[in-house]
Amino acid sequence: MALETEIKLSLPASATRRLPAHPLLADSKPLRQKLVNTYYDTPDRQLQKKRIAVRHRHKGSLCLLTVKSEAPAPGGLAQRNEWEVASQAGEFDFSHVDNPKLRRFLEAAAPQLVPVFTTDFTRACWILTPQEGTRIEVALDRGTITADGRQETICEVELELLEGSVADLFAIALALQHDLPLHPESPSKAERGYRLAANTPLTETKAGSVQLELGMTSIGVFRSTVVSCLTQLQANERGARETNDPGFVHQTRVAMRRLRSAIRLWKPLLPEDYVSNFDPRWRTLANQLGDTRNWDVFITEILPPISKAFPDHPDVQQLAKQSTIQLASCRKAAQAALASPTYSQLLLEFAAATLSLPESKKPPVARFAPRSLKKRAKRVAELAALTKDSHPEARHDLRVALKRLRYALEFLAPLFPARSMQRYLQSATGLLDLLGRMNDLVVAEQLVVQALPGRHSELVRAWLAGRSDLMLGQLDGLLGEFLSHPAPWDHG
Repeated sequence: MALETEIKLSLPASATRRLPAHPLLADSKPLRQKLVNTYYDTPDRQLQKKRIAVRHRHKGSLCLLTVKSEAPAPGGLAQRNEWEVASQAGEFDFSHVDNPKLRRFLEAAAPQLVPVFTTDFTRACWILTPQEGTRIEVALDRGTITADGRQETICEVELELLEGSVADLFAIALALQHDLPLHPESPSKAERGYRLAANTPLTETKAGSVQLELGMTSIGVFRSTVVSCLTQLQANERGARETNDPGFVHQTRVAMRRLRSAIRLWKPLLPEDYVSNFDPRWRTLANQLGDTRNWDVFITEILPPISKAFPDHPDVQQLAKQSTIQLASCRKAAQAALASPTYSQLLLEFAAATLSLPESKKPPVARFAPRSLKKRAKRVAELAALTKDSHPEARHDLRVALKRLRYALEFLAPLFPARSMQRYLQSATGLLDLLGRMNDLVVAEQLVVQALPGRHSELVRAWLAGRSDLMLGQLDGLLGEFLSHPAPWDHG
């Protein structure tokens, strides 16, 4: 078994000629290979469900049977177990797989394996040795993925670590990105092939759970949390860039909020320059998507009942028209932000810096987690006492603090009793939902004034005020119910 460590970066076809001329590659001639790969699975996709890829690769007259265990690739970095051996097309001898459980699974599946998709591309390959003990393969792949008559193009750069450290790999990636429009990509060719074979449309991806293991340090838990956030972010970025579906922008912003909450939660343990560098950059990017999300909510949730109540009112009709114009402008700006070199550079630099954080066994996560959660819960309780005057600013501050507490709870949930954590989280989520809908009304009033300046906005603003008063009557009950829950970190 070999551990494959690589960074995958997409490259616009228009920029491929600039890669061989880069100073890192210009002095060496690339090796060119034609690679044709057929990927197999059972009819019910047993391998895909276990994130395993099986393929036959043809390199000239040579045929190789490869088994890979897929893994998330946040920031473009992927580390996979790989088994490869010479073979014959259509034959599946898995005796070279030295993981007994995996080998038994593959041998049981072998009689059912059928072709699912193919990748056909030309690879130009350079070997870099920037220093003694470091060898990195830089490969430019150009070609196609084909499945059931459908095709998708391949145009990407893969950097594979042959010898050295992950930091060396990122150093080369960052040096190339400095001069080329390279974007860290999450899905592998196999993942893209499966999606093409199933003809699956892009769908929004919600936050996944943080993978924690026994004995992890506090910084180790932070890294795992960052992986979860980046995985969600990159799963939604294409949909946010290429479609008008509001769900993608929403989940992209959720991922960024979770990321910033993680940085704030672990701030006492993180290097000061790491926090001061990345937190403002993620905040700026999230803000660039904020107006799009606000108009999306207004048009899909706030405006429909207003239009239903006053279908023929000219102000409401004008509001609908202006809202559509505003949303189109904001969406265009948000899509540009996610397609910008600034975002690509942030992803790669952030992933590199996070993976290179210095490890420390102090404080142990068993002490760090409850102490951090208690601090956030105390802040929520303090702000809850200030909401009795019904000022929107006070409710907003409470919502932000409660959201930070909920994200922290989700990050650290596996460390505490599941039942009490679930009850506590459900109560927090119910309260947050109400505070969020009340905040949407406050934002909506600002958008109405923007779209309908002057007295023309009075009808809609009165409707919004009435809705807000109805919700305000529910706040004390939900707030009291949440504050009455015992803290799960006090009962571990």
